[in-house]
Amino acid sequence: MATIQSFLMKKPNSAGLFPIAIRITKDRRSSYLFTGQYIEIKFWDDKYKRVKKSHPNSKRLNNLVAKKIAEANDRLIDSENQATSQSAKKIKKKIIGKTKMGFFEASELFLSNLLKRKKFNQHYNQEKRLDIFKTFLGSKKLSFTDLDVTLLKDFKAHLLYERKVAERTAINYLLLIRTIYNFARKEYHVDDRNYPFGKGKIRIKFPESEKIGLNREEVQLLETAEELTPAQKHAVNTWLMSFYYAGIRVADVLQLKWSDFIDNRLYYRMGKNKKLVSLANPEKVEKILDYYAAKRKKKDDLIFHYLEGTNLKDEKRLATRIKTINRNLNRRLEIVAEKVGIEKKLSMHIARHSFGNISGDKIPIQMLQKLYRHSSITTTVNYQSNFMHKETDDALEKVVNF
Repeated sequence: MATIQSFLMKKPNSAGLFPIAIRITKDRRSSYLFTGQYIEIKFWDDKYKRVKKSHPNSKRLNNLVAKKIAEANDRLIDSENQATSQSAKKIKKKIIGKTKMGFFEASELFLSNLLKRKKFNQHYNQEKRLDIFKTFLGSKKLSFTDLDVTLLKDFKAHLLYERKVAERTAINYLLLIRTIYNFARKEYHVDDRNYPFGKGKIRIKFPESEKIGLNREEVQLLETAEELTPAQKHAVNTWLMSFYYAGIRVADVLQLKWSDFIDNRLYYRMGKNKKLVSLANPEKVEKILDYYAAKRKKKDDLIFHYLEGTNLKDEKRLATRIKTINRNLNRRLEIVAEKVGIEKKLSMHIARHSFGNISGDKIPIQMLQKLYRHSSITTTVNYQSNFMHKETDDALEKVVNF
């Protein structure tokens, strides 16, 4: 038998108010209805699942919620009298049909789900993009029927020509809007008569991205760089550590501990997909480890100092700190690049591109897949194609060199 109960969602909106929702549970699976009402958390009685009397509109809100629950129960009884068993989602669909939920109400729920899944960086980035969309609209209200092709084309033009973002960045905004729209269609059955995406409408197609890494000579300039400040030296060592291990992501480099190095090998679990990785220590890594060995006190100490004092188990706080550290590292790397005469953009992420650029077509693609820690070899082929130029260069040479 299914149950229906009101509850207060844990993710507040931009005003710090929490949404009142209704949970439908059947066979230990839940689906949710959005009431459109928000209150401060102090006004919610979690024991009795209702708004406290201390709220100035408690009677009206409780009556509204009670009415919705009563309507839901009536339709639930009708659905359970049918011969076929139905899931919580199907029962929900029968109860509400098409909901009047707006785009930004759906976006709050979407962002809340990101937090539940501990996608903190993604949550931060998507929340900022939605704030920019609100600013463009000049409103925090938007119905799905008003979210049409014309509006999205105007928004894209605003991003490209007023905010001066790159084409790929503009597409990321549209992709977020489509993701939230599809989320609301699937979970809350919103009115999608004017669905603006698809053939003949708004198409989500990313332009090819340019990936340029350093060459051997430029990496050697970093390895032999002199007259650097301590902060710049640490930034270079962090970059080189990433490069020497085939482009380990900055979040993983910053969390490397002495205990991760056993018998001249690195053992670590990737933060992105939790894969366990083991790689032999290149000789050049030993020089970096020697540089920091004097400050080592315990085997669980971090190699680099950036995250000292940060609770590594607090994933949200950790993600915020890593974002700030990465930004500071990139600033210092830009200064170093200018000092040593590297004209290409230099950032922590470029360490991965640099490994790809130097490896080119010299290493079998299956081995590169292991080094990059890709789940699919197709991902490796697509990534490495940015750096494999020998065949096209030879073909061009044969034609024009006469």
